[in-house]
Amino acid sequence: MAVYLVTGGAGFIGSNIVEELLRQGAHVRVVDNFATGKPENLESFKDRIDFREVDVCDLNALKAAVRGTDYVLHQAAIPSVPKSVIDPITSHNADLTGTLHALWAAKEAGVKRFVYAASSSAYGENPELPKREEMPARAISPYGLMKYVGEEYCWLFTQLYGLETVSLRYFNVFGPRQDPSSQYSGVLSRFITAMLAGERPVIFGDGGQSRDFTYVSNVVQGNLLACHASGAAGKMYNLACGRRIDLNEVVAQLNGILGTSLEPVYEASRIGDIRHSLAEISRARTDLKYSPSVQFEEGLRMTVDWYRQNFG
Repeated sequence: MAVYLVTGGAGFIGSNIVEELLRQGAHVRVVDNFATGKPENLESFKDRIDFREVDVCDLNALKAAVRGTDYVLHQAAIPSVPKSVIDPITSHNADLTGTLHALWAAKEAGVKRFVYAASSSAYGENPELPKREEMPARAISPYGLMKYVGEEYCWLFTQLYGLETVSLRYFNVFGPRQDPSSQYSGVLSRFITAMLAGERPVIFGDGGQSRDFTYVSNVVQGNLLACHASGAAGKMYNLACGRRIDLNEVVAQLNGILGTSLEPVYEASRIGDIRHSLAEISRARTDLKYSPSVQFEEGLRMTVDWYRQNFG
């Protein structure tokens, strides 16, 4: 049976991938150093995984962890635009040096395919919508640039070394296990926990900025499809729902779900944040057979239910 390695497997998206792989009966190895991941994300299935506490910047330890695996799903990163603006060196080490290490370890181990968590932030502030994979990258944050360079490394490793790689550009993923404790956390996790506590949600900007919010199970589906899709090696795909919703509408929907009438608090926009984001996902539909099964409204309700149980 195939062995899957998930780097950053104790994180928000990584732990959801791990859980689904286990549900499907796979053998799963997890690498994490708990810089942003949390042990509690693995608690319910920790006895069913091969866990290695490894920093992806430690190449020798990472090589040992990758050895004997068939597929690497590389999720490890510091996933924050604002953090990368404040401290680009730390982000570079985790997001880019760590990716190069993971690629090299996978190449050395002869894995079948390497799936990379890329980011829609690579598109930057190009006003054209929807975002198509053939558009030039125009990153406006260190994070977006690092994630884009990671894609280029993936393509290079396919061309130069024959390592099959697939890059997936995530668009504003949300869902259970997303950490709301930091000001740099995903916007929906912060909105939900604040409003559950009866507090007004904080919007950086006027609330008219829109995002292609993507429930985490859709991203999990895309990752697993990318492991096996024929003809996908060396390519990059948008992973989203193909629909955008502005932040004022998000707050209105949350008020409807929660039965509240909390008005947002508007603060100054943050450096590096883009105005609008919307994905064209036809390439993923065709090549990966990807089809987002959970739309925004259903995902929002499920996410609120999870936060009620864990933070309410």
